[in-house]
Amino acid sequence: MLNQRSDKVELLRIAEAVAAEKSIDTEIILSSMELAIQKAAKTRFGSENDIRAKIDRESGDISLHKVLTIAEVPENLDTEISLEHAKKIKNKENFKVGDEIYEELPPVDFGRIAAQTARQVITQNVRAAERERQYNEFIGKKDEILSGIVKRLEYGNVIIDLNRSESIIRKEELIPREVLKTGDRIKAYCYDVIRENKGQQIFLSRAHPKFMEKLFFQEVPEIYDGIIEIKSSARDPGSRAKISVSSKD
Repeated sequence: MLNQRSDKVELLRIAEAVAAEKSIDTEIILSSMELAIQKAAKTRFGSENDIRAKIDRESGDISLHKVLTIAEVPENLDTEISLEHAKKIKNKENFKVGDEIYEELPPVDFGRIAAQTARQVITQNVRAAERERQYNEFIGKKDEILSGIVKRLEYGNVIIDLNRSESIIRKEELIPREVLKTGDRIKAYCYDVIRENKGQQIFLSRAHPKFMEKLFFQEVPEIYDGIIEIKSSARDPGSRAKISVSSKD
């Protein structure tokens, strides 16, 4: 456990630094740290116990408690306690069945194995939060044109670096006879974003009819301002295209 004031302040600084680096909420980092401390504490006090850790958001102080739920007839003495016993040890008369009581645990040095477990929990939660942030960010960009850099070519598909995330242009979504090289900056239409266990999949297209429409919207001021409206479009990528527009005046 952290005992020195400087260590506690450093803990909060680390949480803020990781949150800034990953573009996620500091609260997610601190909650992950609490879960990690709880998991590590169970290796010291026993996995059968309900142990909860709390990091003070202002001071960095860490408190560790064993939680017992008041039951009429306790069945698991590791997690339950009778109403009569609870009133005696806490000297309170207003307890009722279902309430929780907290027994403070002493600070401990968790050791190397427990520290490793804590790091794994924090890493897993940070990665999950980062994946969720990226998904939420890109699901809002579906049906838009995105700009990125060609990162690599894989079996005819093109992997695009979108800064902190990757997307894919499948072979059939490329413009025929178009030659792309690693390092090229390109624009493409985002037609789908799928949530997966390892992160979101972002699908781009340079052959989709909407790609041309969105380019017109970006590049033609009259369409952007709503003076001209796109009615329909058709496209043979790399060969010809047709777009129907009308004036709103």
